Amino acid sequence: MPSEAELATADEVGTQLVRLMRIVERVQVQHHAENPDAVERTTYFLLVHLVKDGPRRAGALADAVHSDPSTISRQIAHLVKLGYVERTADPEDGRATLLAATDEGRRVFHENRRARNEKIARMLAHWSETDRSTLADLLTRFTSDFEATKTRAAEPVPAGHAVRRA
Repeated sequence: MPSEAELATADEVGTQLVRLMRIVERVQVQHHAENPDAVERTTYFLLVHLVKDGPRRAGALADAVHSDPSTISRQIAHLVKLGYVERTADPEDGRATLLAATDEGRRVFHENRRARNEKIARMLAHWSETDRSTLADLLTRFTSDFEATKTRAAEPVPAGHAVRRA
């Protein structure tokens, strides 16, 4: 059981995460209004995976983003319509389809990433190099732990094992 001090820290972290998510949502709305290449954050996340990890089937892409294939089908259709993703036959199984980022999709990814990185660099310019590095390390650690916790929570419980509920 966490101590009161641990709970107080967790409350502050949670409060700041909610605050950050609200700010990010507002910035996303503004970004969409100003950027002709902007796509929904969840749709863009699929493009990120296809650019970084290469072509894959829809099911594998859904697994990578912790989603259901039926959920991402609309988003993929939108990316195809925009010309950012293309469907090709899977060379290992001609009946299956691979999704791959197009040259235009890679361009949009790289431009969006560069713009994001420039904004963050400007925002953190007055921080020391040590503080910037510490932030990156702690965010990486927190995100990895958060993802691992969410992944474990989604795993089925083996038969005969009780699930503890809080």
